[in-house]
Amino acid sequence: MALWGGRFSSGPDEAFKQFNDSLPFDYQLAEQDIVGSIAWAGALQQVDVLTEHEHQLLVEALEALLTEVVANPASVATAGYEDIHSYVETKLIERVGDLGKKLHTGRSRNDQVATDFRLWSRNTAQQLLLALLSLKQALIALAERELGTIIPGYTHLQRAQPVLFSHWCMAYVEMIERDESRLQDALTRMNVCPLGSGALAGTAYPIDREKLAADLGFDSASKNSLDAVSDRDFVVELLSCASISMMHLSRFAEDLIFYNSGESGFIELADSVTSGSSLMPQKKNPDALELIRGKTGRVFGAFSAMMMTLKALPLAYNKDMQEDKEGLFDAMPTWLACIHMAEACVKGIKVNSEKTKAAAKGGHANATELADYLVAKGIPFREGHHIVGELVQLAIAEGKNLEQLSLETFKQVCPEIDQDVYPVLELDACIAARQALGGTSLPQVSYAIKTAKKKLQITVRDANLDDVEAINGLIQYWAKVGENLPRAKSDMIHSINEFAVTEVDGKVTGCASLYIYDTGLAEIRSLGVNPECNVKGQGQLLVEHLLTKATKLALNRVIVLTRVPGFFTKQGFMTCSKDSLPEKVMKDCELCLRKDNCDEVAMEFHINQVNSQVIPCQFVA
Repeated sequence: MALWGGRFSSGPDEAFKQFNDSLPFDYQLAEQDIVGSIAWAGALQQVDVLTEHEHQLLVEALEALLTEVVANPASVATAGYEDIHSYVETKLIERVGDLGKKLHTGRSRNDQVATDFRLWSRNTAQQLLLALLSLKQALIALAERELGTIIPGYTHLQRAQPVLFSHWCMAYVEMIERDESRLQDALTRMNVCPLGSGALAGTAYPIDREKLAADLGFDSASKNSLDAVSDRDFVVELLSCASISMMHLSRFAEDLIFYNSGESGFIELADSVTSGSSLMPQKKNPDALELIRGKTGRVFGAFSAMMMTLKALPLAYNKDMQEDKEGLFDAMPTWLACIHMAEACVKGIKVNSEKTKAAAKGGHANATELADYLVAKGIPFREGHHIVGELVQLAIAEGKNLEQLSLETFKQVCPEIDQDVYPVLELDACIAARQALGGTSLPQVSYAIKTAKKKLQITVRDANLDDVEAINGLIQYWAKVGENLPRAKSDMIHSINEFAVTEVDGKVTGCASLYIYDTGLAEIRSLGVNPECNVKGQGQLLVEHLLTKATKLALNRVIVLTRVPGFFTKQGFMTCSKDSLPEKVMKDCELCLRKDNCDEVAMEFHINQVNSQVIPCQFVA
């Protein structure tokens, strides 16, 4: 069913329909379209467009549709509708009749798609932040493991000066931190709700748009309806973030491809990220890294295409903007997959420290140290630079390294050189000399690793009996202020396997539990963080950890009763009716201090919503 047919005496021909329809790719917004529709139904009830009964019928029908969509998203793509909005509205009308036609009151597909797309982008950006964090952790762990390993540093792919392999690792940690910062900034600007902007001029109904935004987990509502429906800056920003990060990943991949080559032999990649040749049985090809390098161009292409699409569009919405999705839908999963693959490569690296050290000794990489030595002897650097150049020529002619030249040879070129030159030319001395902040000396690299690890302050893990006292303290605190149900300490001991905790600097500062009912339904309970701990992100990390646990246990649905629905919306939960919860859940409400004036919102998470990403066990504050 088309949503716009009244103006036309005949429908579109088949060729135009196929050219125009977006459902084959925007079906990926099905969950977001339904969640946005549930929120809009609530907004319409608040302005008396819908009665309470009508609102309940619509929400129940939308929740049932969401369950179907989550279970089989591919079926939506081939359903034959114009777009995801047509699909959802038609399916809703099939369930509730003409009542389904009331839901679009005051709303346009323009503000719908802008909202859907932001919700999808927000969820995807959060997954990418976690993946970048996990890659950064792997690099820091590798740097710590290989601390002291020396490799040649390069400029122009020529051996330049020796550096610690750990210094190389931490260089990419710096890049990833900037990638995280850019993405976090983009996420902040993206998290604005356009719903209620109508087609371009706003809605004629007195919708509380700030409340609507909060219900959907947005930070605020958009301030200009023209901008809200036509803005795709957030798509450009995401693709820009992806392109810069992929550029970093591609450079990382190129370095490792070179280090892994037979000519270098500095590292060996794990079998799990390499492949063989169909003809040459001796080959072990770095395919994972080459694909990262190759897919970088694919992401760059999506960014360029988006910029070209938007460059001359007048306000407000234009059909050209339908081209905003396919590129992003391809680029974001590509970026995510490349991050995961880079992490797999890092975790499987074996470093041949003897070979790296031998290479670092070659190529006269200590020439700069010799020039500095001459400066210390009172020779101007430019003159010293020339003297060292002559000595390098002599060393090449004799087939030696600089440190292998005789003192007599040194003195022939520069009489100021003495026996004390040899300790200066040793490899370890070259490394140790770089002591300024950001240098490759062991103390500086150790400091960089320590600083990076401090940023990874939060650790989340399954609880054990040693954590009972800390968990008890957290639960009792939040129970006293009426935010959580009280629990006996003996109950915590018996159910310790349900709990997860966060640690900051080795101290338990947050907890939550996953309670499983006889029906297979699970509930997140007892979520609380030490109010005196100012490290953010613990609640999000606990929820993600428990959702991952629920996935591994093959659970289908996780619920929560909460007074902060916006927080859980950001984690992928959606509101549901308390009537849909088992009687056993509602019996627990008898223990609540606010049972006679309950203001908790029931929310649910369908496990099928969890993507294949691995949730890392630490988080940047």
